Amino acid sequence: MKNRSFVVIGLGTFGSSVARELARFGDRVLGIDIHERNVARLAETLTEAIIADGKDEAALKEAGVGNYDVAVVAIGEDLEANILCTMNVRMLGVETIWVKALNRTHHRILTKLGADRVLLPEQEIGQHIAQMLHNPLVRDYVSLGNGYHVVNFQIPPKLDGKPVADPDVFARYGLRALGVMRDSQFLSCETGALVLRTEDKLLLLGRRTDLWRFGDAFRDEG
Repeated sequence: MKNRSFVVIGLGTFGSSVARELARFGDRVLGIDIHERNVARLAETLTEAIIADGKDEAALKEAGVGNYDVAVVAIGEDLEANILCTMNVRMLGVETIWVKALNRTHHRILTKLGADRVLLPEQEIGQHIAQMLHNPLVRDYVSLGNGYHVVNFQIPPKLDGKPVADPDVFARYGLRALGVMRDSQFLSCETGALVLRTEDKLLLLGRRTDLWRFGDAFRDEG
C-alpha cells in the first residue's frame, strides 16, 4: 500500500508526537511551526521541517502544503490561528484535514469549516483513563461510533471455566464475544465452544452502556 503524505502544522507536544509516529511508519511528513525551537527539534526526524505561520496562506502555499494528502492542524491555544490555518489548508486543496480542538464550541466551528476529523485529545484521553481507573477489568477499549465499542476485558474469577456460549455470560447483556488473547495466541469465540480462563484477555463488542453494565457487574472481582 502506498504511504500517504502528511503535513503537521503546530509542533508542540501533540503535533510533534503525531509527526514523529508518522515518520516512524515511513510516511513522508512535513512539519511546520512558527517557533524555530520546535522546528529544530524535529529537523532530523521528519522529511522536512520549516518555520512558517499557519495563518499565512501564501507561506503555506510556498511550502507546498497543497501537495500533501493529509493535513493535521495541531496548533494549540491560539484559537484564531487554529481556525485560519484550517481554512487555509482547505483553500489549498488538501484532501483530508484533521484538527485539534480546544473545546466543544471550537469543535462545532471546525466541523462547519469542513474538517474531516476534529480531535479533543485531552478530553478523550481523560475519559479513556477514567474508565480504566473505574474498572480494573477494562484493559483498553476502542469506540466504533454510534454508541458501539470493542472492549478488552480481563476475565474475572466468576467466569473462569464458563463456555462463551453460556447465555448467562454475555447474551444477557446484549454483548458479542469476538475472541480472547491467551498468552500470545488469539482464539476465536465464533463457535461458542471456547471455555474462558482467568488469564484470558477478552474482546467484547456491544453498546457502551451494556459493556459498562457488564464490567460493573464483575468489577470487584478483578
